[in-house]
Amino acid sequence: MCVRLFSRLAVGLLLMGGVATAGIPVVGQDGEVPSLAPLVDTVSPAVVNIATRSEIPRSGNPLLDDPFFRRFFDLPQPPRERPAQSLGSGVIVDAGAGYVLTNHHVVAEADEIRVGLQDGRELEATLIGSDPETDLAVLQVPAEGLTALPLGDSDRLRVGDYVMAIGNPFGLDHTVTTGVVSGLDRVLPGNGGARLQSFIQTDASINPGNSGGALVSLRGELVGINTAILSRGGGNIGIGFAIPSNMAQRVMAQIIEYGEVRRGVLGVRVQDLTPEIAQAFGLEQGGGALVAQVAPGSAAARAGLESGDVITAVNGQAINNANDLANAIGLLRVGTEVEITFLRDGRERRVTAVVEDPASGSVSAERLHPALAGARFSELDERSPLFGEVRGVLVTGVEPGSRAARYLREGDVILSVNREPVPNLAAFRRAVRGAERLLLNIRRGESAFFVLLR
Repeated sequence: MCVRLFSRLAVGLLLMGGVATAGIPVVGQDGEVPSLAPLVDTVSPAVVNIATRSEIPRSGNPLLDDPFFRRFFDLPQPPRERPAQSLGSGVIVDAGAGYVLTNHHVVAEADEIRVGLQDGRELEATLIGSDPETDLAVLQVPAEGLTALPLGDSDRLRVGDYVMAIGNPFGLDHTVTTGVVSGLDRVLPGNGGARLQSFIQTDASINPGNSGGALVSLRGELVGINTAILSRGGGNIGIGFAIPSNMAQRVMAQIIEYGEVRRGVLGVRVQDLTPEIAQAFGLEQGGGALVAQVAPGSAAARAGLESGDVITAVNGQAINNANDLANAIGLLRVGTEVEITFLRDGRERRVTAVVEDPASGSVSAERLHPALAGARFSELDERSPLFGEVRGVLVTGVEPGSRAARYLREGDVILSVNREPVPNLAAFRRAVRGAERLLLNIRRGESAFFVLLR
């Protein structure tokens, strides 16, 4: 129905000499004015407003924390925290269970989350879980009188398809904008830390507050979760991005089942296979993910993958670049068996690998050295952006308030112990056992430093 009306509108605008006056609707033969209002009326009750409240540390003059200074000038103790509020959007995807899908960055660090419905109700929401890797989160509200938006198949989208964005930009409830799919499989570096990306690009206006809202097809199905815009000044310039509904559905299923995404690892570092590199390898094609490094003892190593292999498909799904492989593996559950198609010496081969739990090979530090109490370590793999750039041991967890928390953070890479390189976990174990003191060389992001432990 809506597709037919939209088509009649487009055709009507081209009539009368190919020119139509802006703002003048075209009346059909039945006297009706084409409109998307019926579709909006149907899907709008499933789109919600999300308001969060949190307490964040207050920054101020350190003198105000000095008891003598406050007593001398008769100043009150300043509050250590200040309230912070934010607004975003969400989509009800399961009316029976009360599940609401939104962005991770909308609810991150929130102490209180409230969901506002179109009928004026405000409901307190529980955070079921979130996934910063895909910037998705799942909330739950009391399941009474809710309307859900059916999930569409985002893989069926084509560039040029009409879509509609619904959300709460700048606090304006249920704002509707329309446009088309401008691109598919887009990657947006630096998008709030999200690493698994395959965005839908659209020119339907997306503005601050739209995050977590719905991108809807003319079938009335949810095909994307609006998440980001590309803009120099912070406003809309017609380039918006949404997380595909198929990716959101897979992430949501794990969050509902486990409260988190139990993401497996393959144990490879890959890069795009450019035409120039393909020529250097004697390959005719330029697409695929070139294996630059295989982690020792990893699932990839056990399957027989080697540096220089070119991965072209996972479970029959074509792999055109490194981002495709990251998405294909990163959305699989731990223990999933995958068939990997790859090229070696110009010949196509296939192997089967089992995506493994990254925590299965981790080691608790209490067994290694008391100075490291509270930390966990594992082999350096694709979980770290430093994989392939440095050789060392990855810090996979640090207990708050522990001894290790004074100097280690999750994601740090230990490069050496007592000036001896530790390229793997076995070397790290040998270096720390029995040592009276530990001189650690730590890589954190783009910086590196030494720490002396006794």
